[in-house]
Amino acid sequence: MPQPSQAFIRGTVFLSVAAFINRILGFISGMFVARVLGAEGIGLLMMAHPLVPLVITITELGLPVAISKLVAEADARGDRVKIRRILHVSLFVTGFLSVTLTTFSLLGSEWIASVLLSDERAYYAMLAITPIAPIVAVSAVLKGYFRGKQRMHAIAASDVLENTVQIACVLALVHVLLPYGVAYAAAGAMAASVVSESFSLLFLLASYKLHGEVKLPGETWAAHLRKGRSTLFELLRIGLPTTGNGVVHSLYGAFQPLLITTSLAAAGIGTDMATKQFGMIAGYAFPLLFMPSFITQSLSTALIPAISEAAANKNSLLMHERMEQALRLGLIIGAPATVILYVWAAPLTTIIYDAPEAGLLLKILAPMFFLHYFDAPLHAILLGLGRANATLWNYVIATAFKVAAIYILGSHFGIVGIAFALGLSIVLIALLNFYSISGSIGFYWDIRPYVTVFFAMIVMVFCGQGAIRYFDGLSLSMLWKTVGSIGFSMLAYFAALSLTKAWSRKSRKIYT
Repeated sequence: MPQPSQAFIRGTVFLSVAAFINRILGFISGMFVARVLGAEGIGLLMMAHPLVPLVITITELGLPVAISKLVAEADARGDRVKIRRILHVSLFVTGFLSVTLTTFSLLGSEWIASVLLSDERAYYAMLAITPIAPIVAVSAVLKGYFRGKQRMHAIAASDVLENTVQIACVLALVHVLLPYGVAYAAAGAMAASVVSESFSLLFLLASYKLHGEVKLPGETWAAHLRKGRSTLFELLRIGLPTTGNGVVHSLYGAFQPLLITTSLAAAGIGTDMATKQFGMIAGYAFPLLFMPSFITQSLSTALIPAISEAAANKNSLLMHERMEQALRLGLIIGAPATVILYVWAAPLTTIIYDAPEAGLLLKILAPMFFLHYFDAPLHAILLGLGRANATLWNYVIATAFKVAAIYILGSHFGIVGIAFALGLSIVLIALLNFYSISGSIGFYWDIRPYVTVFFAMIVMVFCGQGAIRYFDGLSLSMLWKTVGSIGFSMLAYFAALSLTKAWSRKSRKIYT
């Protein structure tokens, strides 16, 4: 069995590599869909999607996190019966809830569409994505099992397969349905997600059949369910506190399209234009902003058990060491990403989406989004410390602020005001999580790396702007001008970091 530190590093590497591949594949798929459907079609997709996360959150009940924890504990004891009981109870609960809620969603789809969707054309896309909930719910249970068994490679492979199949299905379905109208093409893109999730689930089931727990003599579903009440209570005790965060997130996501289009309407913008502008910010700007965060997200998945173990052993030094590693990684990734997305905002949205008007929204969001690259590790640290309630209340406060800011700023300044509202909410949630950790265990703070990176960012900006002026004088396409200037600025960034030698110094342990 690998040592905890080895499992932490190996799990992070597996998930990071898979996440990188998935981001590239997802980005290719998103770029194709955005170019074919345009901002209006992307707006329809974004309006139709939020209902599904709400259904999935309710059906999962936070069980994937609980499953991974309980499976790991049972595996350490060699209790194979307990592991299979956890799986049987979890699959029964999530399967029953997901099928029930999906059935109600399908039967009440017209009423839901009339309440949530500000553009009736999004109805077909909403209908196409609804059947995905039971598939995702069962996959989440199996992924929780594999996390508990430290088999991250199975999860990584299933995610890559899912994204590969999705690209193929998107290309086919959007091409076939586009002649019937943008609403049907958007529904085809949603249906592609259902197909790809199905392939991912089949792979997870096959992996479990090959490497899962061996069925013991006399073992039945009925026996596990009859004796599974205590197991269910254990699962819910761990899972329910994390469900509240997901429910708030999903509820907000379900009403966000209506909130944004309503605030834009108050600013005098019509439905079609509001749908297009919503598509620009949700379908163009945010995918670019989230692109660099795959490493911090993967790290956060492995960070929760690492912090939990250190907290259980009362090893304060190890806790702060893990925190420092995570935050430094967020710093070194977020800094150049922020500069690139700010300085090259218009060229990027033009090259990738053929939508230069989305560049302004990206430029507004990029500086505020810098703190998002720290938020995933901060959130994971709080969960590892057992402060799930703090993460929930921090998110509730930030979401309430975001709702008020979107309506107030959006109704006065249009889509630009909405961009500022979304960015400010990201800043607020990161600061609240930072405050919660600092109040709980103190916070390690060595300011030297941050000063060094800030200096490197300034060097990167000036070198990047100089490179832009140089390449503008050459007879090159926008693509090569952008690639060349970004590449030169990145070299300048890493050269500045190397010259300061801050990363090679041993940090003094300072706690606040």
